[in-house]
Amino acid sequence: MKRLLFIFFIICFTMGYAQKPKEQPVNTLTAKEKAQGWHLLFDGKTLNGWKGYNHPAVPKNWSVEDNALTCYGRGGEMGGDIITSDKYENFDLIVEWKISKGSNSGIFYHVIEGSQYTNPYETGPEYQIIDDLGWPDKLAEWQQTGADYALHPADKSQKVLHAVGEWNTSRIVFKKGHVEHWLNGKKIVEFQAWTPEWEQKVLTTKFKDMPQYGRAKTGYIGLQNHGSKVCFRNIKIKKL
Repeated sequence: MKRLLFIFFIICFTMGYAQKPKEQPVNTLTAKEKAQGWHLLFDGKTLNGWKGYNHPAVPKNWSVEDNALTCYGRGGEMGGDIITSDKYENFDLIVEWKISKGSNSGIFYHVIEGSQYTNPYETGPEYQIIDDLGWPDKLAEWQQTGADYALHPADKSQKVLHAVGEWNTSRIVFKKGHVEHWLNGKKIVEFQAWTPEWEQKVLTTKFKDMPQYGRAKTGYIGLQNHGSKVCFRNIKIKKL
């Protein structure tokens, strides 16, 4: 009897192992994703498809490390934010990221370039990325990870944030002014841009002095250098 149970256990274990789904390689798309219209913004090997903000070349503080688009947090001539080569209007964007202790970064969209601007945040709304627990100063809720920076804080009841050094998955959905922020599979922010309520919120922030903030209906996707090491991978987008 014991021998039969042992054989049964081995057969079940072997079948379970054989049926274990193959892990999807990073920075790739499945056949289903391709059919749905997704495409990669980062190939996992090069900086193709990215440029510096207001500059054709990617700043030297950005590189590819361990299949991740990595910002080393350097400033000065080495520093700067990066943006996509292409512009997007309505989209579904998914980005995996991880930060080091005390790090700060963000994901921008509808960014506009021009000599009158010095930073993407002057025009592009930001999905905030920061070390909520390890930041040296107290953070307001609108400064914490997942927030529509300065305007809409993340819903704490839905927010699941992985620890520093672990990968998180963020998602931004923008469709005709309707905006959703997701974090690790949970919707944490939802709002409608360009409404009277939105206008009033803008007037209560530093963006009140930036007349083009959030006004563009199409623009670049951007990643922020804020003096910290941050890694990004599996960056994919679908036009809506």
